[in-house]
Amino acid sequence: MQPRETNAMDRRTLLRRAAKAIAGSAACLALSPAPPLAAQDSFRSAIPGLTPTWIGTTQTAPWQTQPLRPLGWLWDMLDVQVSLESDQPAIDGFGACSNELGWTSLQALSPGDRESILAELFTPGKGANFTLCRMPVGANDFARKWYSYDETPDDFPLEHFSIANDLETLAPFIRSAQKYNPHLRLWASPWSPPSWMKRNKNYAMPLPVPGGPLTAVHPDEASEDMFIQEDRFFTAYAAYFGKFIDAYKQQGIEVGMVMPQNEFNSAQPFPSCTWSPEGLARFIRYLGPAMDARRVQIFLGTYERGNRQQVDRAMADAEARRWIKGLGVQWAGKGAVAAIRKQYPGFTIYQSEQECGDGRNDWSYAGYCWDLMKHYLRSGAAGYMYWNLSLQTGGESHWGWKQNSLVTVDSETKTYRFNPEYYLLKHVSHFVQPGARRLETDGTFDDLLAFLNPDKSVAVILRNESDRPRPVSVIVAELTVPAVMQPDSFNTLLVKRA
Repeated sequence: MQPRETNAMDRRTLLRRAAKAIAGSAACLALSPAPPLAAQDSFRSAIPGLTPTWIGTTQTAPWQTQPLRPLGWLWDMLDVQVSLESDQPAIDGFGACSNELGWTSLQALSPGDRESILAELFTPGKGANFTLCRMPVGANDFARKWYSYDETPDDFPLEHFSIANDLETLAPFIRSAQKYNPHLRLWASPWSPPSWMKRNKNYAMPLPVPGGPLTAVHPDEASEDMFIQEDRFFTAYAAYFGKFIDAYKQQGIEVGMVMPQNEFNSAQPFPSCTWSPEGLARFIRYLGPAMDARRVQIFLGTYERGNRQQVDRAMADAEARRWIKGLGVQWAGKGAVAAIRKQYPGFTIYQSEQECGDGRNDWSYAGYCWDLMKHYLRSGAAGYMYWNLSLQTGGESHWGWKQNSLVTVDSETKTYRFNPEYYLLKHVSHFVQPGARRLETDGTFDDLLAFLNPDKSVAVILRNESDRPRPVSVIVAELTVPAVMQPDSFNTLLVKRA
């Protein structure tokens, strides 16, 4: 039998381990990392031009630049080898949703504090580095109240169409973000059509009960078309989308993509509208030409079910499918995203709304959201959307639902704080550029994501969920980076040319 040949990385690993073993048994007895050494002293001379930077976040110490440890074997050291080859879809970007309650919460702050938050979120290459954001078409569940752009019954010519409400909230919110990132990309989706276009003549399903609990229709009962399936309604609703795009363009805000319905399988006591897959496809036949005339793409979604059955049913309509360029997946849709990616490899997939928590904004939920992010991005998502950008303390909606947010504003003290999920998202969005591609990794540690950016820098995001420090050695190209992940921490290694 011929000896098994090892690849270059295998040979380097074997040689490195042999050298460490020869160095003496004392190293094998080390129980804690050696004293830290500055990254520049460790690596700049060894690998000319390549500079590693390590950022760590714990519950009590967010976003700290960490020194690296010296090269050397440790008994509990984990290792990661990063492949620089990738066939994964290019990342479009990261962001959040511009909800009305996000803007009103920021109004409780001083202009200086409000601008500091927006600069942190949207300045390119700084802070969260948001490049892709969502907005509603009319009211969503974090609006000030229910509204649409035309509530005049049977106004098929849309003579009463108006975005006047948005000029108080959403338009200034988006323009404030664009001040820091003029190239911010936007996409939009409605939670409900105008109520007169629906069979129940109401924005909600079922009808809300004042003071009553939040209730929803069982998923098996939410597959019917609440939108009236008639030509004149389809025509008017497609024109409604067109007027929305045009009105915002007049405000200097360009929307590049729409999804025709948020969670089209879910009947909710806040703005919502159920569609059958076939009914949604019928509407897309009308929506397609109206959006194409404005150079606006259509994604199918948002989809919130754990199998792709209803996606397949909508895609079976060949006339509708010709207009569909991608899909938005959220909540229980995480169970279907990998299958959707496999079935429709040519379509772009967005994670369209991160699960929103319960308003406590605690550290443990950030760990859960890391698992969500890792799952979606490993399954081929090209965009990742957080939900509430900012909320007042408690995070309660007009309809009584408490949710998390990146920023919490205390309206009494006129102060704010960034929450744990903000720092988690920043560990990815700050370092992963539009156009980046996810990289495969190997080794004894796998709780991570790795990306190759268009500028050839490499970002590796690692999670240590244990209650003790964990030494790790990350190999990128010819560079070995030895570091220590603090207990219960998120970490990012960036390797780039100096």
